[in-house]
Amino acid sequence: MALATLTGTQLPTDCYGLLTDAVALGRIIRIMSKTSRRVVFGVLLIVTLVVSTGGALGYLGRLTLVFDRHPGKPLAIVEEVPGPPDGPKCSIDARYFDEEPEGLRPEVLKAWLALRAKASEQGIKLCLNDGKRSRGQQQAEFDEAVEKFGNAELASKYVLNPPDRSMHVIGFAVDIQPIESAKWVEKNGSALGWCRRYENEQWHFEYNAGYPTGGCPALIPSATGS
Repeated sequence: MALATLTGTQLPTDCYGLLTDAVALGRIIRIMSKTSRRVVFGVLLIVTLVVSTGGALGYLGRLTLVFDRHPGKPLAIVEEVPGPPDGPKCSIDARYFDEEPEGLRPEVLKAWLALRAKASEQGIKLCLNDGKRSRGQQQAEFDEAVEKFGNAELASKYVLNPPDRSMHVIGFAVDIQPIESAKWVEKNGSALGWCRRYENEQWHFEYNAGYPTGGCPALIPSATGS
């Protein structure tokens, strides 16, 4: 049987010899073990460096995490998560949209689907005219409201500014149309965590896990509280 030399140890060159020569096989296992340990150590070192660098950059404000719409992945910065800009026309009132509930927090999405299912059981169609907004979308809504109402004070009664104050931006609010459907939600939604919040917005509802047991809070005049 021919022999080969590997780092000072003679090893059989045929497969049968490699498998039956206990000394040679032990030598190969030790070599592979050392190599595997080096590979594992190297990978761990790289991962540690990447995580440390990312953490440092995040602390310094130089790392911006972006939104990934794939299911199951975390929302890095909720306020930057955009909702759909529009959707198909509401099937019972074409003046409104019925957009997908994308971007709502998981528990809010679950509550919205439950609300919609309960309404459907009673023959009520709920159209989601507006749901999740990003900071940018909220700012655009406010700018449009300023043009519509003529000044920022009136506009803010319907669209909160700065954007971070809005429950739409943090994923807890929906605007439901048409108004007849919104009236049904005002009457029946609290059992599933949905309450109307503003006297001047019949369509605006917010989710809170405490509403089913604690009931809806009193309405306030508008988004500004006055």
